[in-house]
Amino acid sequence: MDKIAFLKGLLAGQDTDSASKEGKVYYAICEALEELLTYTQELEDRVAELEELCDILDEDLGDLEDFLCDEMDEDDDEDDCSSCCCTSGCMDDDDEEQYTAICPTCGKCIILDEETLEEGETVCPGCGEELDFNFDELEIETLEADSAE
Repeated sequence: MDKIAFLKGLLAGQDTDSASKEGKVYYAICEALEELLTYTQELEDRVAELEELCDILDEDLGDLEDFLCDEMDEDDDEDDCSSCCCTSGCMDDDDEEQYTAICPTCGKCIILDEETLEEGETVCPGCGEELDFNFDELEIETLEADSAE
């Protein structure tokens, strides 16, 4: 804003006639810069507002995940890790990659290994629903890359 005001001051100080060809161009450039500044400030305000909303949603989602995992932990045996969300680090001792999925029927978290993904199907331990997966090698590699990050 200060630089635009400075440019306007220069134009006024040099007695640039706003009716001349050059003056029209200079004043039009200053007006365009002011409009860009106003638009940019509005965008910055909207982005800040969206960031704040995203933070609130992230907190709410974390609370919801904690609530759901707590409920699942209460429903399951403490030794049975087959239906937790694995946010508590309860992976098996072997080094095999594991993934989680949520049953669309009962909403339980299911732990899947690579072998199960490659087979393309499993049965939900919560409701007995047969679940099908249609992953090709590329998608499995993408999942592995995402889980490594």
